[in-house]
Amino acid sequence: DTCGAEFEAHTPYHYSTYEDEDEVRTGERPTVVILGSGPNRIGQGIEFDYCCVHASFALREAGYDTVMVNCNPETVSTDYDTSTRLYFEPLTAEDVANVLDVEGAAKTGPGRVEGVIVSLGGQTPLKLAGRLPPGMVLGTSPESIDLAEDRERWNALCARLEIPQPAGGTAASVDAALAVVARVGYPALVRPSYVLGGRAMSIVYDEEGLRGAMDELSGFGSLGREGGLSAERPVLIDRFLEDAVEVDVDAVRDGSGEVLIGGVMEHVEEAGVHSGDSACVIPPPTLLQPVVEVIEAYTRAIAQALDVRGLVNVQYAVKQGQVFAIEANPRASRTVPFVSKATGVPLAKVAARVMTGSTLGQLRAEGLLRPPVAGGHVSVKEAVLPFNRFPDVDTVLGPEMRSTGEVMGVDTTFGLAFTKSQMAAGNRLPEGGSVFLSLADRDKAGGLAAAVKFLELGFSVVATAGTAAYLEEHGVPVEAVVAKVSELSDAASEQGGVDAVELIASGKVMLVVNTPRGRGPRADGAHIRRAANVHQVPCLTTIAAARAAAAGIADWARHGLSVRTLQEFHQGDQLRLPL
Repeated sequence: DTCGAEFEAHTPYHYSTYEDEDEVRTGERPTVVILGSGPNRIGQGIEFDYCCVHASFALREAGYDTVMVNCNPETVSTDYDTSTRLYFEPLTAEDVANVLDVEGAAKTGPGRVEGVIVSLGGQTPLKLAGRLPPGMVLGTSPESIDLAEDRERWNALCARLEIPQPAGGTAASVDAALAVVARVGYPALVRPSYVLGGRAMSIVYDEEGLRGAMDELSGFGSLGREGGLSAERPVLIDRFLEDAVEVDVDAVRDGSGEVLIGGVMEHVEEAGVHSGDSACVIPPPTLLQPVVEVIEAYTRAIAQALDVRGLVNVQYAVKQGQVFAIEANPRASRTVPFVSKATGVPLAKVAARVMTGSTLGQLRAEGLLRPPVAGGHVSVKEAVLPFNRFPDVDTVLGPEMRSTGEVMGVDTTFGLAFTKSQMAAGNRLPEGGSVFLSLADRDKAGGLAAAVKFLELGFSVVATAGTAAYLEEHGVPVEAVVAKVSELSDAASEQGGVDAVELIASGKVMLVVNTPRGRGPRADGAHIRRAANVHQVPCLTTIAAARAAAAGIADWARHGLSVRTLQEFHQGDQLRLPL
């Protein structure tokens, strides 16, 4: 009711209460119920709302009444004209059951409810799949959803398909966790089951870190409320593949078994940074074509084995040319809007039609599914991080998601597209000045190439002692050697020496590159990253991001930036990067 109950309401905007009168007027067309994503929060954002909205548009065009169930007033899905009817309700099993009852889910004939779409709104509606009436879930079945999310069943599936995975196991106690790590080795990635956004994930490097992570997880969220860890909700422990390239794939499979690869995205940050916090690129700039072909083949095999009907997202790690499957999610991912805009293929609309019975072949014949734009432009997705609102928070990225949104840069080269993405995310890259480098030991070799590039672009380099010694040993001049806070002696201070925080605060540094690694550097660099955050100096925490920034600044200086509409890019072809 948008009229405050003062006048007859013609807009189908419904709230529930317990009364004798019911103002819902169901229609005569077959009805599809779409469960939205609920309140926006870290890990579950507006990207899922995009998928729900596009599904509603596609199904209304196909002759269905669409019913949206959501409780977030700040989204497009809760606009009164997005769907045929909107129920402004919490996403709980009871509230959804009430909506289905009002909509007459049991009736047949005109206006019957064809089913409920749970896979477009993220993890919140997906968890309701098993609590809906049997046969009511459209698309991938609850059994297949559980097969992908249950770690032991997923491991068995990959073993049957002969798809490599990082060594790992599950544990419901500290002793069991120690036994798993004794087999797979450190560093290890530790995470709870059935969560979105990488919540409570951590990378551990020794027994002390593992014990601390297990203690924290035993009281985490619903696990803590339900009595801690159990065989039904174990901790997942995998060998962490340091320096691997992470890859995301979004795909759609229809009822006939055809699989459409929507996009293969290469992450800028290496594995270990949550996919929601990492920049990613279409087309993949460094993956060799044979590796891409293996990734696509694995994705098709996984989609077939899970009997996916609709969208599926699969994450991989590529190390030394070998592809490892990390996880599969038979639902829309937060990258679907990015892939759709990068390629011109409306994945959410296609998936909605597939979930209601159409095949990909039929959608091609209708004109809804068009070939992807191929050649002519590069697209970069970047995360928007809220660190400027939390100046005391360490800005280092890790396996737990921290971003509150994402932006996109599109241009004819990777460097220009990356530069645009940084501007859109509020991290405008500098055009000159000093770059401050403080690198962990194993990052120094990779940082050397980035430092050389910054010097070629006219920047000067300042660095902490260890990094400066490495750079100078390899012929890279360092303008000044800066002490960390803990390293600056009283004598040096009296002689005018400055530490890293003071240098950043002075305004002489235009860009900070600080890479945490392992136990020590992750703690030692916190004050550097915090100072950069407080003084609004762009801070990069991976070597991959530093190299991308150098490429962006170089292309920006060479070509300059221009603006074209997305429609203009879609008229051309998407660039195939030289490998």
